[in-house]
Amino acid sequence: MDKFSITLGRFLLGLYFFVPGLRKFTESEKMEAYMQSHDIAFAPELLWFAGAVSVVGGILLMSGRHVKIVAYGFVVYVLLVNFMLHNFWSMSDDMVAREMQNFVKNLGIMAGLLVVAGYASLRRPSLDGWWKSDKSL
Repeated sequence: MDKFSITLGRFLLGLYFFVPGLRKFTESEKMEAYMQSHDIAFAPELLWFAGAVSVVGGILLMSGRHVKIVAYGFVVYVLLVNFMLHNFWSMSDDMVAREMQNFVKNLGIMAGLLVVAGYASLRRPSLDGWWKSDKSL
């Protein structure tokens, strides 16, 4: 196992969630409107929650802390996003290609998260040593 490749991949996956998480706060009106256009209930609350989870989870992935739990959590998050926001099968013809590309891209992100989770050791949630990175990554 090439530790550098896994560490870099884990960092980039964390960055993939961290930066858009920040944008959920800085561009909240635009993103909230997008969610509401997909008939998502409680869009403002869910947007803030998703932003916080993305920022914190991204930091945890980038720093190598609680990697397995965070990666599996992001798999669930990406699945929800895919089926709620990138549902290309129910969109008008002019949106299908773009949303299908986003859907498939997210499947690739999920694949990376599953690989990272597969290499990570499970770490019990505890305040004891919370600042230390996981041993396997």
